[in-house]
Amino acid sequence: MDELSRNDFLKLAGIAGTATAVGEGAPALLRPDAADAAPVKALLLQPQAFTYLTQPEQAFVEAAIDRLIPKDASSPSAKDAGVAYYIDQQLAGAWGTGARQYRQGPWQQGTPEQGYQLNMVPQQLYRIGIAQTNAHCRKTYGKTFDALSSVHQDEILHGLEGGKIALAEVPAKAFFDTLLGNTVEGFFADPLYGGNRNKAGWKAIGFPGVAAAYTGVIERHNIPYRVKPVGIADVEQGMDPDPDRAENDEHRRRVAMMHGNTRREG
Repeated sequence: MDELSRNDFLKLAGIAGTATAVGEGAPALLRPDAADAAPVKALLLQPQAFTYLTQPEQAFVEAAIDRLIPKDASSPSAKDAGVAYYIDQQLAGAWGTGARQYRQGPWQQGTPEQGYQLNMVPQQLYRIGIAQTNAHCRKTYGKTFDALSSVHQDEILHGLEGGKIALAEVPAKAFFDTLLGNTVEGFFADPLYGGNRNKAGWKAIGFPGVAAAYTGVIERHNIPYRVKPVGIADVEQGMDPDPDRAENDEHRRRVAMMHGNTRREG
């Protein structure tokens, strides 16, 4: 991995990758008419039970993603943002089982532009990749990856990234690239999918989320637009993105209509 500041990495990843979010506490409901206001309710919390990764595999993933996106002053680490749970849920679902993956072959070495070309579904790539990387770690350092020092963990990740570590059944670089891509996805995807806990990824790059009602501020050029980010669950549960930041009554009305909290004016 090239040397790059964490903030620069997060900004680049957030712009280039998928993005979407749940914030500090639950925002208040928009109330254009106080008489019609519904009671404020907190966002529902979903239990996080890993359904594909075993405990040793979970320990590997959590250790690895914390080296890829470590904690700093601006945001929590990938592990604390729930990225491991996001990866587990993707592996347990259609993507992990290769439900839409072409499976007939022929299986040949592809070019970098052709993307994923392996004769295995993502579940297999992770399971085999983790097991064989841990085997390499035990042979080299006498410990599994999660028990290594951060320095040795970085050495292993660099070795996987550059293809310098030989794994018997999977290409090391393909395993690393998939893990890195999923880590970025989990840090910036909508919290509905299990990662980006408390909208940490969105807050780190100033992304406002899905509440795209900017008519009141679109003409204000070169002025930062800072609001609490809003995710899919916020919208579905009728939560207000941040009423105190509405530029004017029209802006507030448009956001409220988008959230389904107002009646059409007669």
